[in-house]
Amino acid sequence: MILTRRGWGLAAGSLLLVVAGRVLGVVELYVLAAGAGLLMAFALGLVRSRSFELDASRHLHPPRVHAGDDSRVELVISNRGRSRTPVLALRDALGQGPERPSERGPRPERPSERGAQPRRARFLLPPLAPGQEDRASYRLPTEARGAFEIGPLEASVTDPFGLATRTRTVAPVAELVVYPHVDRILPLPHTSGNDQMATGSHPTAMGPSGYDFYALRGYQVGDDLRRVHWPSTARRDELMIRQQEMPWQGRATVVLDTRGRFHTAATFETAVSAAASIVTACWREGSPVRLLTTDGSDSGFGAGQAHVEAMLSRLAILHADGADHLDHVLAAPPPGGSIAAVVTGAVPLADLDHLARLAGRSGGLTTVVVDGAGYPAHGAVVRVTATSPFPEAWNAAVRSSAARAGAGR
Repeated sequence: MILTRRGWGLAAGSLLLVVAGRVLGVVELYVLAAGAGLLMAFALGLVRSRSFELDASRHLHPPRVHAGDDSRVELVISNRGRSRTPVLALRDALGQGPERPSERGPRPERPSERGAQPRRARFLLPPLAPGQEDRASYRLPTEARGAFEIGPLEASVTDPFGLATRTRTVAPVAELVVYPHVDRILPLPHTSGNDQMATGSHPTAMGPSGYDFYALRGYQVGDDLRRVHWPSTARRDELMIRQQEMPWQGRATVVLDTRGRFHTAATFETAVSAAASIVTACWREGSPVRLLTTDGSDSGFGAGQAHVEAMLSRLAILHADGADHLDHVLAAPPPGGSIAAVVTGAVPLADLDHLARLAGRSGGLTTVVVDGAGYPAHGAVVRVTATSPFPEAWNAAVRSSAARAGAGR
């Protein structure tokens, strides 16, 4: 229970009245000062008497989104006290992403010019009878990637004059993770050579069961009878089993340059979005994916939902800094398979020469150069400029690479 800014102003004014009354010898100024003091005492006593006990829960739908997608907060507030609650002001602190108007209910509050005050969703809660509950919802700002803290949710009661307030925390902090923006693009082209760590030596047509038909063999004890090939069994008068091989999976590695001295704020956001798009496209195709960054991070290969979400979460909080661990990237185990290196036009050519060695004999390198028209690079080059956005430039380069590979067969 504390005085509000208005309450402190009234307290300061009452002191000034006392001083002025003493200096000028005007009794009426003492009377006004006493009236101000009584008003503050009334406000404090009224706020103290307005007790409340709330139980609140917050649900984010969904708690992880891509930049630009919708995410909503659903609040459920119930009165767990024995008396009717007063009118309460609820405030929920929001992350520092760009402002976005709410759909209904709470109204996001703009931060001050100095950025000292956090943005909050604010709304009034009507009086609740014992055991009664109310609901509210609002949209979250998701234009910027990152991990944002939502909350804590605070409930406040004030007097009619706004001189005193009493605040309680009724819901803890929750986290909203905004993944980078992902464009729908083609996956990395498969390498022309054999990847020693892939499940097969070359891509083949997939069968309906998810495996490729390889050969027929005689039945052995323990074989699954659902794999019996009945036409061949009828011809040979013995049980014949379909022998299948695992589908071919080409591995994909994405290398992202995070060195701040080669990036502007705009080029870094474009590079992070490009890396997230490539990772997602390769994962959707079923390829094991690996993310390497020049700040020393290595996700390792994986193809599951949890693995790609871990990479996107890493990209969500990634920022350009002074760390330069390109040697760590080059010293990492050979990635093999297809490689995409996302850099800017400011990267030295010597670094591109080093990255080109990652491809090895069986790998294929695709270099995404952000804001680098005319900048030389190795292998297939995707040049992202103001007139050639990443999705269009990437898809055109991948189709061109596939066409050249088809013509060379």
